Amino acid sequence: MRRSRQQRQRRRAAFVVDSSNRRQGPSAAAAIVIRLLMMIIAGGCHHSVVRVGASTTTRRFAEVAGIIRPTSSSSQGRPFLPAFVAAPSLSHRLYSSHIARGFALLEEPPPPSSFHHHHRNHHHRRARHTSTIACRPPLRATTSIVARRMMTSSSSSSSIAEARGGDDAPPPSTIEISSSPMSSSSVNCDHRDYDRINAAKGLSGTSYEPSSFEPSIYRWWETSGCFDPDARQDDGVPYVLPMPPPNVTGRLHMGHAIFVALQDVLARFHRMRGRAVLWTPGTDHAGIATQLQVEKLIVAEGKRRGSDEEISAIRDDVTITSEDDRVEKLEKLVSRDDFLDRAWRYKEEQGGAITDQLRAGASADWTRERFTMDPDMSRGVVEAFVRLYDRGLIYRGTYMVNWSPGLMTAVSDLEVEYSEEEGRLYYFKYVVEDGGEGKGEVEGEGYIPVATTRPETIFGDTAVCVNPKDERYMHLIGKRVLVPMSSTNDEDGGSPRSIPVIADEYVDMEFGTGALKITPGHDVNDYELGKKYDLGVINVMNRDATMNEMCGSRYAGLDRFVAREKLWKDMEDAGLTIRVSPHVQRVPRSQRGGEVIEPMVSKQWFVKTEGMGAKALEAVKGGDIQIVPPRFEKVWYGWLTNIRDWCISRQLWWGHRIPVWYIGGADEEYIVARNEDEARLKAIEAGHPQDVMLRQEDDVLDTWFSSGLWPFATVGWPQDENNGDETSDLARFYPGTCLETGYDILFFWVARMVMLGIELTGVSPFKVIYLHGLVRAADGSKMSKTKGNVIDPLDTVYEYGADSLRYSLVTGVTPGQDIPLNMDKIAANKAFANKLWNCCKFVTDNALKGVDGEEMAALAVTGPMGKDEFEKLALPERYIISKCHELVESVTSDIEKYQLGVAGSKTRLYEGFGGGGDDAKTARRVLVYILDTSMRLLHPYMPFVTEQLWHHLPRAPKSDGVVANALMLADWPQMDDNVPLVRDEDSIATFECFQALTRSIRNARAEYNVEQGKKIGATVVASGQLKDAIEAEIKSLVMLAKLDPDQIAVLEAGSDEAKEAAAGDSAQLVVQDGVEAYLPLSGLIDVEKERQRLVKQSTKLAKEIEKLAARLNAKGFIDKAKPDVVVKARAELAELEDQASKVQASLAGLG
Repeated sequence: MRRSRQQRQRRRAAFVVDSSNRRQGPSAAAAIVIRLLMMIIAGGCHHSVVRVGASTTTRRFAEVAGIIRPTSSSSQGRPFLPAFVAAPSLSHRLYSSHIARGFALLEEPPPPSSFHHHHRNHHHRRARHTSTIACRPPLRATTSIVARRMMTSSSSSSSIAEARGGDDAPPPSTIEISSSPMSSSSVNCDHRDYDRINAAKGLSGTSYEPSSFEPSIYRWWETSGCFDPDARQDDGVPYVLPMPPPNVTGRLHMGHAIFVALQDVLARFHRMRGRAVLWTPGTDHAGIATQLQVEKLIVAEGKRRGSDEEISAIRDDVTITSEDDRVEKLEKLVSRDDFLDRAWRYKEEQGGAITDQLRAGASADWTRERFTMDPDMSRGVVEAFVRLYDRGLIYRGTYMVNWSPGLMTAVSDLEVEYSEEEGRLYYFKYVVEDGGEGKGEVEGEGYIPVATTRPETIFGDTAVCVNPKDERYMHLIGKRVLVPMSSTNDEDGGSPRSIPVIADEYVDMEFGTGALKITPGHDVNDYELGKKYDLGVINVMNRDATMNEMCGSRYAGLDRFVAREKLWKDMEDAGLTIRVSPHVQRVPRSQRGGEVIEPMVSKQWFVKTEGMGAKALEAVKGGDIQIVPPRFEKVWYGWLTNIRDWCISRQLWWGHRIPVWYIGGADEEYIVARNEDEARLKAIEAGHPQDVMLRQEDDVLDTWFSSGLWPFATVGWPQDENNGDETSDLARFYPGTCLETGYDILFFWVARMVMLGIELTGVSPFKVIYLHGLVRAADGSKMSKTKGNVIDPLDTVYEYGADSLRYSLVTGVTPGQDIPLNMDKIAANKAFANKLWNCCKFVTDNALKGVDGEEMAALAVTGPMGKDEFEKLALPERYIISKCHELVESVTSDIEKYQLGVAGSKTRLYEGFGGGGDDAKTARRVLVYILDTSMRLLHPYMPFVTEQLWHHLPRAPKSDGVVANALMLADWPQMDDNVPLVRDEDSIATFECFQALTRSIRNARAEYNVEQGKKIGATVVASGQLKDAIEAEIKSLVMLAKLDPDQIAVLEAGSDEAKEAAAGDSAQLVVQDGVEAYLPLSGLIDVEKERQRLVKQSTKLAKEIEKLAARLNAKGFIDKAKPDVVVKARAELAELEDQASKVQASLAGLG
């Protein structure tokens, strides 16, 4: 059940923590240590990086379990870490001493040497969600180990474990560890005890090794039900993300990694904000790609596809006298049914690897995993076709299509890629019929010179076209010319075929010869001209791009490129050629197969897109759909304005067979129906007998047609349509919220989803289209195996961990911009995760060590800090809480606005942290609050390390209605945008002044080369609240700036004491308006020794200046030396003179 409104209100009200009844903390010394750590970062110190070596888990482990936890760019600036991470020497020494102890609460078994696919049983509350993807049997080797309870002799320690674990039951003393592919130390019992066992182990003696916990965490999330939309039982507006379905037989690459990373950020963020998040995963049947692979297997067996007609013809062929010959011929053919059986087997054997790889990174609801050829999905495809046909939006027609000879099917315009390639331009003669006189390159010759890049299509020419203004050919318009070599046909008794000379301004008089051969059957532009002038269409090629009988017996059966060479040679022999010249041309190639596409007129099924496109265009123009980034709106408008009808039929066998049945043996009369029974009923109603022969269309639908239904078919369309069930997935989760994908498939998929969604459901399928760029190599070039610059996400996860890859992919990027990725960026982000690990380890091993159970429970963060508690804090704590809340609101706003890269960078770049208060309990409260908030902010970007570490912090018990006490289900630091988080701008400004003062004194020490351990005196001059604040933090200033506590004073600006300090022999530091500091020179340096040093330096500089000046003034130097040498010498002289001037000023200052 979901919570009632009253329950939610009580839960929101409980967000404010009352700390008034807490007892005093242990010792002031502990508070000072914590304050020191917090203050050092505020003073601008740097911290060392502890590098962690690559994980030792096997490659297979990463492949099956680690996978896509994409991550994005290495950010510039200081990492976003609480102050306690950054303490340079002290924190490192303290945490290193604890590592030296090396105690472990739970012994880990060694990483398994091999892993196998885990059994994937996908069940849902409704039977229709059962996946048809084959499951693999599990292979598990279990090892029994003993988990020792955390400090069982210490009551305080056991209470810490309980506070961290959240559940009432203590961790078991003995557990079973499974070497399953999802976990190297996975706990049985559905892994639901993982968080408590993890907390009980502690962080002492551990290091950041992603492979040791990432798979186990994912298994715990999944088996606990954390990915279910109702995992939190909130009543917030659902947030729905349809996952772009990858090819079922594909393998993971960076394109998958980036979309999973970005979508997972959105899913985790909105889930933590209390929304029912449905992230629907699944795979596409990939009609062309899968068929290609199965075809290769068949060819390797020496076989090929055979149609039912061809197989029947062999069976009935009476000319085959030997049955052995008949059997041999039949064995070389693979029938449609046999081919589909092979395709399904191939899918079950090879398919699923991509989802196995995605599973460990994506918090998608795998119980709803879909496949585009699942029964329910197939039902939706058929329903969509029938409805569109009934509305007059699907028709069958003969038009020019892009024909792929290798795939033996039509492909869409979007599946054709053009490349600039070196070719040849062939010049030849079109002889004028009846000896007419034409003006060619040779005056008086009886031909029209024509140029073409494809001589083999001459057999399909139906006209020669010239520009009506071209004086060279005006007198030939209306006459007829003879098609070269057409006498090789048997038509017309072997005489050459003649075609007309027509005129149209479309012809470019400057290109080639100014005369254009028109081939309506094999050129898109010629096809349009042919329709304009009612020219015939001649197809001269077979489906495999061999020449057909229209070319005559001399060329029939030849490959088109072989025929080109032979035809040209024959034309040369016949004296019909002129010349051949090099020519760069745009060559259309199949995106999938790579072969040259052949424009060909063919009978296909089409979708009328003009009206549907107009609706999709208006959805964006009217604001119903938002495109991020907005610059792609112009591209959207341009494409949908000039859209052409969509050819949806494919001459394949793998896919959704078109639901059309032809009546009798011909294909002129047909019926569109949902199944054969319905088709027969319609045929009978149309007057046909009950036993009428029905033959289903052989073609299948374009893969993009079925995937275009993805947003609504995956949630129960059409079966739950208009059924009145408000709790159905279709009612709850459609329309979707955000479609995140690459800009490269904006028209392949996104536009078609919008068109089909609006047409079939009446509403836009989603509200936001978020487009990411392509992942490129570090230098911005396209990743290519040929170039050797491909970064394999599986290898990357294996070496650096999923979080590092995710963070590198997602942060510091702009929507729609390509993403340069290099290993340095990923390594830097692994180092960042390592710092986070060490930070938490230091806190748990030091700040929280020895804390009793009551305080530990009270430290659990259950909501934003309230105003009453905030106002009781000292300045540094108010400052750090204010900056933290400022960050929370900024990150929240950025993600809500889909500025994911900006928000992610902020989670790492936040710099301001301070300390304060002598009470260790208060310091611990702020420390845990900041660290906990940091984990929540960072979780969508680095989910694994934050979840692992969060278990070791004080946590409240699991709430009712939440399936697991997991960080991914915890509340976001700001749940209500209308309720601002508490902060104080005055505290921020005051503490930043204190930071600037600390930095100024530290910088002065460095400039005067003060010995590191020497303490110096200082007089600080300020006024009003600033003076009071600095006095309150004087101990921190003494510690951070290394001041002598007996020689420190804070004076009121304008007072006599302040004037006296200014007049003394001291170095003046101007911090900001109204704040200055004076450092006595006697404390900074030995005056006499400093004078001697400066005099020596001055003498040396004078000699160097004299030498260089003489060189520059030497006769001929300026004239003979190279200009850059002269410029460099003058620059060096100016530098030396500046140094000498500063030295003289310092000497003057010494008196």
